[in-house]
Amino acid sequence: MEPMNVATSCPPPLRTRLDPVIIVVASLAVIFTGCGINFSFGVYQELYDSMSKDPDTPFTGATPAQIDLIGTLSIALMNIGAPIVTAWTKHYSPRTVTWACGIIFPVALLLASYSQALWQFILTQGLLLGVATCLGYMPAVTVAPTWFTHHRGLAMGIIMAGTGLGGVVWPLAFRYLIIRVGFRNTLRITAGISFVLICVPGTFMRWPPSQIARIQAENAAAARSSGFLRIPLVNWRVVRTRKFLIHALGAALQSAAYYTPVFFFASYARTLGYSQATSANFIAISNAANAIGKIIIGHIADRMGRMNTLALATLISAVSVLALWLPSCLSDMQSNGSHLFIAFTIIYGIFASAYISLFPASLMELFGVQNFTSVNGLLYMVRGFATLVGTPVAGALIRSSHKIVDSRSYENTSIMVGVLLVGATVAAMWARLEVTIPLDGRQGRMKWLA
Repeated sequence: MEPMNVATSCPPPLRTRLDPVIIVVASLAVIFTGCGINFSFGVYQELYDSMSKDPDTPFTGATPAQIDLIGTLSIALMNIGAPIVTAWTKHYSPRTVTWACGIIFPVALLLASYSQALWQFILTQGLLLGVATCLGYMPAVTVAPTWFTHHRGLAMGIIMAGTGLGGVVWPLAFRYLIIRVGFRNTLRITAGISFVLICVPGTFMRWPPSQIARIQAENAAAARSSGFLRIPLVNWRVVRTRKFLIHALGAALQSAAYYTPVFFFASYARTLGYSQATSANFIAISNAANAIGKIIIGHIADRMGRMNTLALATLISAVSVLALWLPSCLSDMQSNGSHLFIAFTIIYGIFASAYISLFPASLMELFGVQNFTSVNGLLYMVRGFATLVGTPVAGALIRSSHKIVDSRSYENTSIMVGVLLVGATVAAMWARLEVTIPLDGRQGRMKWLA
């Protein structure tokens, strides 16, 4: 399959000052749909868990860990395929890759709606949906930063707020539809809506004119790497630098920690005495804080510095875990534990999620636009593998700590998340210093520590 010329694969639209705004809106719509539906899997997990106790269902006898594998796979694969999808975005145009997402995503939901066994849901609503999400997510976070210089943090904050906004809207829609038409018809309705909300914005996804020549040059240089996958050779000069390895370590630590509280907000709230319906509201509260925080902190980052803000936001998220969630687990008074957890839900939602929106912008600062696309894909893959490790380990810690699951069962998990985020903070600060104080002065190339 021959790659499309990103400059001539389709007639270019009239260039206007609104082009960057259109890119932001289009990317926001794709993130809202793909990531928002992915991050709302908790609604289905709760439903599937309840169905596991009933006879003659696809989930009869399944453990929570087996059902959780559906959502974990989907979110992890959203990042693991990043290097390949980023390469496709350069070779076959952002529009083509996003359209592929718009086709595969609803197909995955449709196939899930007809599934009759747990393993079929794992393959469709888990694996295939995760691959499809990656095809929409990576063009959005790779293309959009290249359109901005001064307002890159704000732009990425608005785009990535789509995950939080989707995390508020989609669960409400799912609960409404499941009650009225059943979960299978809900999956089918969602498939139709997602097709429109991904394919229409995908029409507007494109590289800025200033980047076309550079991308064509990269494609020509990688032409010897023939084949459908089109995986570009790694720039080992960049990968061997200390700032890359440090930033990769920080990205892995943050990703291993980040999704754990998000996945367990509702179940932890139940241990504090909240009802099932009220417990689910903690997810909505966190997602709302998530959306607001990404926009506000993104705007602050354009003035304070993106790497500075990245490190500060990660530090505050670590402090919120150790100073609020951990004491909530250990509190002997249920009311005190509840108050601490409410504060944690809001603060963590604001600051931990800011890392996600500032991450692409920070890569532009660290590695320059010429290395951004390949570095971006590789580091997102690192984050995906870290997610596959972090959340299952956290779940194992919860189940092994006490025979009866109560708030104290989450003590070891909260400590793990806090320590991982402290490590991510140190890595973010170190990466910031690497940019400020190059050790050998040769155009930012860093030597290894002796």
